[in-house]
Amino acid sequence: MEAEASGTRTGGAFSCTPFLQAMRARTDVPLAPLTTLRVGGNAKRLVAIERAGDVAPAVRDAEARGEAIFVLGGGSNVVIGDAGFPGVVLQMETRGVSAQRADVRSIVDVDAGEPWDAFVERAVNEGWGGIACMSGIPGLVGATPIQNVGAYGQEVSETIVGVRAYDREAGRPVELDPASCGFGYRTSAFKRSDRWIVTHVTFAFERSSETVVRYAELAAALNARTGQRVSSRLVRTAVLALRRSKGMVLDADDPDSVSAGSFFTNPIVDAEAVAKIEERAGESPPRFDAGHGRSKLPAAWLVEHAGFAKGWSLGRACISRKHALAIVNRGGATASELVTAARAIRDGVRTRFGVVLEPEPVFVGCSWE
Repeated sequence: MEAEASGTRTGGAFSCTPFLQAMRARTDVPLAPLTTLRVGGNAKRLVAIERAGDVAPAVRDAEARGEAIFVLGGGSNVVIGDAGFPGVVLQMETRGVSAQRADVRSIVDVDAGEPWDAFVERAVNEGWGGIACMSGIPGLVGATPIQNVGAYGQEVSETIVGVRAYDREAGRPVELDPASCGFGYRTSAFKRSDRWIVTHVTFAFERSSETVVRYAELAAALNARTGQRVSSRLVRTAVLALRRSKGMVLDADDPDSVSAGSFFTNPIVDAEAVAKIEERAGESPPRFDAGHGRSKLPAAWLVEHAGFAKGWSLGRACISRKHALAIVNRGGATASELVTAARAIRDGVRTRFGVVLEPEPVFVGCSWE
């Protein structure tokens, strides 16, 4: 394989060096400022992970202390409870991107702590095709396989060819192929277990400056047809504009961006459920074929048709004025208030349509049930 121009790798393989006191660790650290929702209490300890080799000693040190472990990335898909986290938070700060050419593809290995949107921007500029539609998503690269992040017709699982992680059960680093990652709609084996700590993600990209537009809303914004190939630069610009119009791009001047993004996943239901919704709503919901006679429904449509309009509020938590799936901290909200509002929306949709919405964020130190 031929090396491409790339940034300097700052990560690397795991080392066997002992846990050094030089590793940055702090006690009683407020977590709210480290999340996009701006809620949550303090961490008992927070350790900055600056190299992949820091993970193993940090985990062993925490286990020796009998402390629970939580890995924090960009803080964009998490709800941390008001009592905080009574263990050690590992904050991923590793950096590094390396790329090689292999036939008609580019194989790109990325450290978990790289900011996702900056990486997408680089991919578009380098002609690495396959992720332009996921522009503007906050967070870090290492979180993308955990959630199987997706937007506007693309998912990261379509381009991921490998994930390196620290396996807490085995006590060593491992490499997982896509089949072992257990990818599903907005989920993976990593999301369903705390066994692995992702340290690197390897992508295989088509070398192309164009993106196939699969999503009708994006096609309309580009004045294109679904299935048409469009410049990835234009796609990125259009996606950022669409996300910004929905408050889904982090912006200090936009109070509607103080959220965890889409709070609920789009439910996949059978034909009987669709018929029941049509009967109760008096109209047919938008839907997308999910295979096997099932349909994916827009959760935002269900939320609004259950009576929760944009701007609806409960205490200091509210639905974004720009998008019905974002639950926003209006200022000074507690995690309890946000979760209570989310439960009210979930229960209202279930009562109205018989559909149970599932949350996208990870809950730490608080319960969704």
